[in-house]
Order: sequence, then structure tokens, then C-alpha cells
Amino acid sequence: MQFIELVEQRHSVRKFSATPVEKEKLEAILEAARMAPSAVNFQPWHFIVLTDKDVLEKFYPVYHRDWFRTAPAVIVVLGDHHQGWHRKEDGKDHTDIDVAIAVDHITLAATELGLGTCWVCNFHVSQVTDFFELPSHLEPIALIPVGYPVEGQAIPTKKRKDASEIIHWNKF
Repeated sequence: MQFIELVEQRHSVRKFSATPVEKEKLEAILEAARMAPSAVNFQPWHFIVLTDKDVLEKFYPVYHRDWFRTAPAVIVVLGDHHQGWHRKEDGKDHTDIDVAIAVDHITLAATELGLGTCWVCNFHVSQVTDFFELPSHLEPIALIPVGYPVEGQAIPTKKRKDASEIIHWNKF
């Protein structure tokens, strides 16, 4: 598959089949995330993979949407603010940027393997922090439910701005 085709096929999946995701596929997705670029190659991320049904049942309440409970796997993506690169001029922390790149790798790798994902950011951060007893420098940034999309779901049309609205050549 050509890269642009992969990008066009990736979409948010909000209804998963009950089929478990093979560990080998999850490992391949996580390898793609591990290989993501980061500022100064600091790699300020951690990934907690949830596949155990009992653990998932206890975890699902951190995001109160019924469709979330259909995901047979969830990757909890953490940003490590002690590891992130901080720009000297203004102290900008690049952890969120680096984690976003890794999450994009996750979603694209999953798509290539026939899996669906959805980038979830509107969850109860404090509940996730408490659930895993995280230290203060580790921030839950995203939840990525992973699974096989229910058959028959159409790939939604992605409305995108025209290139002329967002691309500027040599001046703004």
C-alpha cells in the first residue's frame, strides 16, 4: 500500500468486534511508536497496553462512552516530562509533540495491519493517574483503543481544507 493510501484509509473507529488483537500485531504497532522521531531523540514516552478483560473492565470508566467498551485492547500513552526536551529560549516542553508523533505512528501502523483505532484525549486524567499510581512527571496524554472494526463500517469522508488555505510559499 502506498503511504498516501494508508493515510486516506486511517480513520477513527468507534465500534470494534470482540475478536482479540494478536499480541504480534500489538507489538508491531508499538515498534512503530518506539521508532518515532522525538526532539533530541529523548523519546519521552511510555505505553501501557491493556488486553486483560478484567483489567479493561476496571479501566473503561475513565472514558464514559459506550463504544469505548467494545475495544479489546487499549494503549495508554504517557508523556514523561522529565525526559522531554525543553527549548532553551522559552522553556517550551516538547513532550506533547513527541508523544503526538508516536501516537500517529500507532494509528497508521494499526491501519496497515487491518486494525482500527481512535485517538481519545477527553478522558479523566486523574482517574488514569490513580489507576496506575503514576508519578507526577508522567502524564496520561492519550488513550488509543485498538481492535478489529465491525464489518461493514464505511470509511468516513474526510473534509480537508484546500491546500491553498494552509500552504504558503516563501511568505505568509
